[in-house]
Amino acid sequence: MRAVTVSTFLSALLLAGAASATPGAPWRVAAEQPSCAAVDASVVSHNGTTKGVEETHNGVRVYITKPDPTSSRTKAREGTAVLYLTDVFGIELAANKLLADSFARAGYLTVAPDLFNGENASGDINVPGFNTSAFLAKHGPDVTDPIIAKTIALLRTTLGVKKIGLTGYCFGGRYAFRFVSDGRGGDAAFAAHPSLLEDGEIKAIKGPAAIAAAETDSMMSPARRSEIEGLLLGTKLPYQVSLYSGTSHGFGVRADVSVPAQKFGKEEAFLQAVRWFDNFL
Repeated sequence: MRAVTVSTFLSALLLAGAASATPGAPWRVAAEQPSCAAVDASVVSHNGTTKGVEETHNGVRVYITKPDPTSSRTKAREGTAVLYLTDVFGIELAANKLLADSFARAGYLTVAPDLFNGENASGDINVPGFNTSAFLAKHGPDVTDPIIAKTIALLRTTLGVKKIGLTGYCFGGRYAFRFVSDGRGGDAAFAAHPSLLEDGEIKAIKGPAAIAAAETDSMMSPARRSEIEGLLLGTKLPYQVSLYSGTSHGFGVRADVSVPAQKFGKEEAFLQAVRWFDNFL
Protein backbone atom coordinates (compact mmCIF):
# COMPACT_ATOMS: atom_id res chain seq x y z
CA MET A 1 0.00 0.00 0.00
CA ARG A 2 1.27 3.43 -0.86
CA ALA A 3 2.00 5.49 2.23
CA VAL A 4 -0.45 8.22 3.04
CA THR A 5 1.26 11.20 4.59
CA VAL A 6 0.33 14.39 6.33
CA SER A 7 3.10 16.45 4.81
CA THR A 8 2.50 19.98 5.97
CA PHE A 9 1.84 20.93 9.57
CA LEU A 10 2.37 24.64 9.34
CA SER A 11 1.23 25.71 12.78
CA ALA A 12 4.58 25.10 14.37
CA LEU A 13 4.41 23.75 17.92
CA LEU A 14 0.63 24.10 17.79
CA LEU A 15 -0.25 22.59 21.10
CA ALA A 16 2.88 23.57 23.00
CA GLY A 17 2.65 27.11 21.77
CA ALA A 18 -1.04 27.32 22.57
CA ALA A 19 -0.60 25.97 26.04
CA SER A 20 2.01 28.57 26.93
CA ALA A 21 0.37 31.57 25.30
CA THR A 22 -0.92 34.42 27.38
CA PRO A 23 -4.66 35.21 27.44
CA GLY A 24 -5.72 37.01 24.30
CA ALA A 25 -2.70 35.92 22.27
CA PRO A 26 -3.31 34.28 18.88
CA TRP A 27 -2.21 30.86 20.15
CA ARG A 28 -4.69 30.70 23.01
CA VAL A 29 -6.96 27.65 22.75
CA ALA A 30 -10.23 26.79 24.43
CA ALA A 31 -10.35 26.60 28.20
CA GLU A 32 -9.38 23.24 29.63
CA GLN A 33 -12.22 20.77 29.29
CA PRO A 34 -13.12 17.83 31.50
CA SER A 35 -11.11 14.74 30.60
CA CYS A 36 -12.62 12.53 27.95
CA ALA A 37 -11.64 9.63 25.76
CA ALA A 38 -9.74 10.33 22.57
CA VAL A 39 -11.54 9.82 19.28
CA ASP A 40 -10.32 7.28 16.76
CA ALA A 41 -11.40 6.19 13.30
CA SER A 42 -13.99 3.79 14.71
CA VAL A 43 -16.44 6.71 15.04
CA VAL A 44 -16.37 7.37 11.27
CA SER A 45 -19.42 5.92 9.55
CA HIS A 46 -18.93 5.07 5.86
CA ASN A 47 -22.27 3.38 5.32
CA GLY A 48 -25.38 2.27 7.13
CA THR A 49 -28.41 4.08 8.50
CA THR A 50 -28.26 7.76 9.36
CA LYS A 51 -29.25 8.69 12.90
CA GLY A 52 -30.20 12.37 12.72
CA VAL A 53 -33.44 14.12 11.83
CA GLU A 54 -34.46 16.74 9.29
CA GLU A 55 -36.26 19.84 10.53
CA THR A 56 -37.12 23.23 9.12
CA HIS A 57 -36.25 26.40 11.03
CA ASN A 58 -36.84 29.92 9.76
CA GLY A 59 -37.32 28.60 6.24
CA VAL A 60 -34.09 26.55 6.23
CA ARG A 61 -34.16 22.76 6.13
CA VAL A 62 -31.46 21.32 8.37
CA TYR A 63 -30.15 17.91 9.31
CA ILE A 64 -29.58 17.73 13.07
CA THR A 65 -27.65 14.90 14.69
CA LYS A 66 -27.00 14.78 18.42
CA PRO A 67 -24.30 13.11 20.49
CA ASP A 68 -24.86 10.54 23.21
CA PRO A 69 -25.70 12.67 26.26
CA THR A 70 -24.13 10.13 28.62
CA SER A 71 -20.67 10.03 27.02
CA SER A 72 -17.70 11.80 28.56
CA ARG A 73 -16.89 13.50 25.27
CA THR A 74 -20.39 14.96 25.00
CA LYS A 75 -20.11 16.35 28.50
CA ALA A 76 -16.68 17.78 27.69
CA ARG A 77 -18.01 19.43 24.54
CA GLU A 78 -21.12 20.90 26.15
CA GLY A 79 -21.97 24.29 24.64
CA THR A 80 -20.10 23.58 21.40
CA ALA A 81 -21.38 22.47 18.02
CA VAL A 82 -20.24 21.67 14.50
CA LEU A 83 -21.87 23.47 11.60
CA TYR A 84 -21.46 21.06 8.67
CA LEU A 85 -21.32 22.72 5.24
CA THR A 86 -21.74 20.23 2.45
CA ASP A 87 -20.38 19.76 -1.02
CA VAL A 88 -22.68 20.38 -4.01
CA PHE A 89 -24.52 17.12 -3.33
CA GLY A 90 -26.02 18.58 -0.18
CA ILE A 91 -27.72 16.85 2.70
CA GLU A 92 -29.47 14.58 0.20
CA LEU A 93 -26.20 12.65 -0.09
CA ALA A 94 -26.14 9.89 2.52
CA ALA A 95 -22.36 10.22 2.89
CA ASN A 96 -22.80 13.79 4.12
CA LYS A 97 -25.33 12.77 6.74
CA LEU A 98 -23.17 9.86 7.83
CA LEU A 99 -20.16 12.13 8.28
CA ALA A 100 -22.28 14.57 10.26
CA ASP A 101 -23.33 11.61 12.42
CA SER A 102 -19.64 10.85 12.91
CA PHE A 103 -19.08 14.31 14.41
CA ALA A 104 -21.99 13.59 16.75
CA ARG A 105 -20.33 10.34 17.81
CA ALA A 106 -17.24 12.44 18.54
CA GLY A 107 -19.32 14.40 21.05
CA TYR A 108 -20.48 17.36 18.97
CA LEU A 109 -24.02 18.51 18.34
CA THR A 110 -23.94 18.80 14.54
CA VAL A 111 -26.22 20.71 12.20
CA ALA A 112 -26.02 20.60 8.40
CA PRO A 113 -28.20 23.08 6.48
CA ASP A 114 -29.61 22.48 3.03
CA LEU A 115 -27.42 24.99 1.20
CA PHE A 116 -29.30 24.58 -2.08
CA ASN A 117 -32.97 24.79 -1.13
CA GLY A 118 -33.55 21.28 -2.41
CA GLU A 119 -31.79 21.95 -5.71
CA ASN A 120 -28.49 20.22 -4.94
CA ALA A 121 -26.48 18.47 -7.62
CA SER A 122 -27.45 14.84 -7.94
CA GLY A 123 -25.24 11.96 -8.90
CA ASP A 124 -22.19 12.73 -11.00
CA ILE A 125 -21.64 16.40 -11.90
CA ASN A 126 -19.63 15.25 -14.91
CA VAL A 127 -22.65 13.74 -16.64
CA PRO A 128 -23.80 15.45 -19.85
CA GLY A 129 -26.37 18.14 -19.23
CA PHE A 130 -25.13 19.34 -15.86
CA ASN A 131 -23.98 22.95 -16.14
CA THR A 132 -21.49 23.51 -13.34
CA SER A 133 -21.05 27.21 -14.06
CA ALA A 134 -24.80 27.84 -13.99
CA PHE A 135 -25.18 25.85 -10.78
CA LEU A 136 -22.45 27.81 -9.00
CA ALA A 137 -23.78 31.13 -10.29
CA LYS A 138 -27.21 30.26 -8.90
CA HIS A 139 -25.76 29.35 -5.50
CA GLY A 140 -23.28 32.14 -4.88
CA PRO A 141 -22.54 33.90 -1.58
CA ASP A 142 -25.54 36.20 -2.04
CA VAL A 143 -27.81 33.15 -1.74
CA THR A 144 -25.72 30.86 0.45
CA ASP A 145 -24.58 33.32 3.13
CA PRO A 146 -28.13 33.99 4.41
CA ILE A 147 -28.80 30.25 4.75
CA ILE A 148 -25.69 29.81 6.87
CA ALA A 149 -26.44 32.93 8.91
CA LYS A 150 -29.89 31.59 9.75
CA THR A 151 -28.38 28.26 10.79
CA ILE A 152 -25.90 30.01 13.07
CA ALA A 153 -28.81 31.90 14.62
CA LEU A 154 -30.53 28.55 15.20
CA LEU A 155 -27.45 27.20 16.93
CA ARG A 156 -26.92 30.29 19.08
CA THR A 157 -30.50 31.05 20.09
CA THR A 158 -32.67 27.95 19.88
CA LEU A 159 -29.98 25.37 20.66
CA GLY A 160 -27.98 27.50 23.11
CA VAL A 161 -24.57 26.90 21.53
CA LYS A 162 -21.69 29.11 22.67
CA LYS A 163 -18.89 27.95 20.36
CA ILE A 164 -19.25 26.89 16.71
CA GLY A 165 -16.77 25.00 14.58
CA LEU A 166 -17.45 25.15 10.85
CA THR A 167 -16.49 22.16 8.76
CA GLY A 168 -16.83 22.49 5.00
CA TYR A 169 -16.28 20.15 2.08
CA CYS A 170 -15.55 21.28 -1.49
CA PHE A 171 -18.30 23.92 -2.06
CA GLY A 172 -18.83 24.26 1.69
CA GLY A 173 -15.13 24.71 2.46
CA ARG A 174 -15.13 28.27 1.18
CA TYR A 175 -18.01 29.14 3.48
CA ALA A 176 -16.26 27.70 6.52
CA PHE A 177 -13.68 30.43 5.95
CA ARG A 178 -16.24 33.11 5.20
CA PHE A 179 -18.03 32.53 8.50
CA VAL A 180 -14.98 32.55 10.72
CA SER A 181 -14.39 36.19 9.76
CA ASP A 182 -15.24 39.07 12.06
CA GLY A 183 -18.83 39.07 13.30
CA ARG A 184 -20.03 36.14 11.19
CA GLY A 185 -20.56 33.74 14.11
CA GLY A 186 -17.97 31.00 13.66
CA ASP A 187 -15.13 30.34 16.10
CA ALA A 188 -12.90 27.88 14.20
CA ALA A 189 -12.85 26.55 10.65
CA PHE A 190 -11.89 23.32 8.94
CA ALA A 191 -12.13 22.74 5.20
CA ALA A 192 -11.47 19.60 3.19
CA HIS A 193 -10.48 20.21 -0.44
CA PRO A 194 -12.18 23.65 -0.52
CA SER A 195 -13.12 25.04 -3.92
CA LEU A 196 -13.37 28.66 -5.09
CA LEU A 197 -11.67 29.93 -1.92
CA GLU A 198 -10.58 33.51 -2.56
CA ASP A 199 -7.56 35.37 -1.21
CA GLY A 200 -9.71 37.97 0.53
CA GLU A 201 -11.72 35.27 2.31
CA ILE A 202 -8.51 33.84 3.76
CA LYS A 203 -7.12 37.22 4.78
CA ALA A 204 -10.39 38.08 6.54
CA ILE A 205 -10.45 35.15 8.99
CA LYS A 206 -10.46 35.94 12.70
CA GLY A 207 -10.23 32.40 14.03
CA PRO A 208 -8.08 29.27 13.65
CA ALA A 209 -8.39 27.58 10.24
CA ALA A 210 -7.28 24.17 8.99
CA ILE A 211 -7.30 22.53 5.57
CA ALA A 212 -7.16 18.90 4.45
CA ALA A 213 -5.81 18.91 0.90
CA ALA A 214 -5.96 16.21 -1.75
CA GLU A 215 -2.90 15.12 -3.69
CA THR A 216 -4.82 15.45 -6.97
CA ASP A 217 -7.22 18.36 -7.09
CA SER A 218 -7.97 20.55 -10.09
CA MET A 219 -9.62 23.02 -7.71
CA MET A 220 -6.45 23.39 -5.63
CA SER A 221 -3.24 22.87 -7.57
CA PRO A 222 0.11 22.58 -5.76
CA ALA A 223 0.82 26.18 -6.72
CA ARG A 224 -2.52 27.37 -5.33
CA ARG A 225 -2.01 25.33 -2.18
CA SER A 226 1.32 27.08 -1.66
CA GLU A 227 -0.37 30.46 -2.11
CA ILE A 228 -2.99 29.54 0.47
CA GLU A 229 -0.30 28.50 2.94
CA GLY A 230 1.34 31.89 2.53
CA LEU A 231 -1.93 33.72 3.05
CA LEU A 232 -2.69 31.71 6.19
CA LEU A 233 0.78 32.48 7.52
CA GLY A 234 0.05 36.16 7.02
CA THR A 235 -3.04 36.04 9.24
CA LYS A 236 -0.88 35.40 12.33
CA LEU A 237 -3.57 32.98 13.50
CA PRO A 238 -3.22 29.24 14.20
CA TYR A 239 -3.50 27.27 10.98
CA GLN A 240 -2.82 23.86 9.56
CA VAL A 241 -2.52 22.52 6.02
CA SER A 242 -2.31 18.73 5.74
CA LEU A 243 -1.75 16.95 2.43
CA TYR A 244 -2.96 13.38 1.97
CA SER A 245 -1.29 11.24 -0.67
CA GLY A 246 -3.30 8.85 -2.79
CA THR A 247 -6.39 11.09 -2.60
CA SER A 248 -8.29 13.26 -5.03
CA HIS A 249 -10.84 16.05 -4.77
CA GLY A 250 -13.85 14.94 -2.74
CA PHE A 251 -12.02 12.38 -0.59
CA GLY A 252 -13.17 13.94 2.69
CA VAL A 253 -16.72 12.75 2.01
CA ARG A 254 -16.82 10.54 -1.08
CA ALA A 255 -13.62 8.51 -0.84
CA ASP A 256 -13.65 4.99 -2.25
CA VAL A 257 -13.15 3.24 1.07
CA SER A 258 -12.36 -0.04 -0.69
CA VAL A 259 -9.02 1.61 -1.53
CA PRO A 260 -6.90 1.65 1.65
CA ALA A 261 -5.17 4.96 0.90
CA GLN A 262 -8.49 6.72 0.30
CA LYS A 263 -10.12 5.22 3.37
CA PHE A 264 -7.17 6.26 5.51
CA GLY A 265 -7.21 9.77 4.04
CA LYS A 266 -10.92 10.27 4.68
CA GLU A 267 -10.69 9.03 8.26
CA GLU A 268 -7.57 11.03 9.05
CA ALA A 269 -9.10 14.20 7.60
CA PHE A 270 -12.11 13.68 9.86
CA LEU A 271 -9.85 13.20 12.88
CA GLN A 272 -7.90 16.30 11.85
CA ALA A 273 -11.14 18.29 12.05
CA VAL A 274 -12.12 16.81 15.43
CA ARG A 275 -8.72 17.53 16.95
CA TRP A 276 -8.84 21.06 15.58
CA PHE A 277 -12.19 21.71 17.19
CA ASP A 278 -11.19 19.96 20.41
CA ASN A 279 -8.32 22.41 20.76
CA PHE A 280 -9.91 25.64 19.57
CA LEU A 281 -13.53 25.49 20.71
